[in-house]
Amino acid sequence: MSEDNHQGFRIVFINQEPTELYKILKFENMVESGGEAKMVISQGLVRVNGEVETRKRRKIVAGDEIEYEKERIKIQRE
Repeated sequence: MSEDNHQGFRIVFINQEPTELYKILKFENMVESGGEAKMVISQGLVRVNGEVETRKRRKIVAGDEIEYEKERIKIQRE
């Protein structure tokens, strides 16, 4: 579930913390599959909180910001 935010981030609500980075990319349709999510992360194409993240299983919690290509999401707890 998500909604737009005036700061350019789309708000994404999660019901379980922490959640692995690659799963968020997949479930939010930022990529086509879990395999593609792992690939773009390992290639250094994803940023978490403004820094390049290459750990596929990086634990994401409420408050984290994820950027991939032109999509920007901010994680909130349901």
